[in-house]
Amino acid sequence: MDPKNKQTIELSVIIPIYNEEKIIPDLYRRLQESVSHITERYELIFVNDGSSDGSLSELLKLVEQDPRVRYINFSRNFGHQIAVTAGLDHCRGQAVVIIDGDLQDPPELIPEMYRKHLEGYEVVYARRAERKGESFLKKVTAKWFYRILRKLTSIDIPVDTGDFRLIDQKIVRYLRRMPEQNKFLRGQIAWLGFRQTEVLFTRDKRKYGTSGYSWSKMLQFAMDGITGFSDKPLRMVTKLGFAISLFSFCIILYAMYAHFILHRTITGWTSLIISSAFLGGVQLLSIGIIGEYISRINRNVINRPLYIIEKTNVEDTA
Repeated sequence: MDPKNKQTIELSVIIPIYNEEKIIPDLYRRLQESVSHITERYELIFVNDGSSDGSLSELLKLVEQDPRVRYINFSRNFGHQIAVTAGLDHCRGQAVVIIDGDLQDPPELIPEMYRKHLEGYEVVYARRAERKGESFLKKVTAKWFYRILRKLTSIDIPVDTGDFRLIDQKIVRYLRRMPEQNKFLRGQIAWLGFRQTEVLFTRDKRKYGTSGYSWSKMLQFAMDGITGFSDKPLRMVTKLGFAISLFSFCIILYAMYAHFILHRTITGWTSLIISSAFLGGVQLLSIGIIGEYISRINRNVINRPLYIIEKTNVEDTA
């Protein structure tokens, strides 16, 4: 088999890597065992997202021993969603699997996902029945995030799912045509439609290291999902502003009535300060929400490259 022949690749696996030096050997072994049961015509695309440990060295070792291993090394850390996007830009398989490099998503599930794909599904996503090794707070926030996002958006984004999924090459082609800078791939894939189904699995705890997703990154990721697929926050700001204005107008009418009719002037330093603080908070919140949307517009207008590749052994297929 000539791994460089674009016509021979049946399955591509995209693996974003960030400080996974200790996991990479076991990750490669399990991926190879799982994917080789499906086809010998596959490629493994590792995207090193600015790792500060020896992840790149481990990937280069794999490249030397296996011609099916491809790697993309970023010039710095650009983020998980951008790393996956780079893999999508350069993959060649008729079916493409996205899986995290921390082994919390089991590679052994890929054959089952591929069987669903052979039944005619263009998207097969892995839904978490259980999440091991995660704190109660993280489980709760993740659960509510997906459900709130589903309520806010007009598209059917599957709950309790991450980016671990198999997608058809036609999905990849459409994703490449989506130019937005703030990537939220699971929302983009849901927005595309096509035939989608799920496979249940239990998410394992991390064997080494800690998650690269801090609370601030998770909050930004949530904001990308909401602002990228819903304008309901803007509508809420408008409705809130109208409601507060109406309430304030009613207070003004009552104050005039009390002063001129009841001859009783409303006084109170405390009520004045509280109302001022409340209105100021609402205004800042509203400006912040509007600013998030403007920030997205600004990033897309500037139109910088999503990522910079320092070195790679993949061909430009985008």
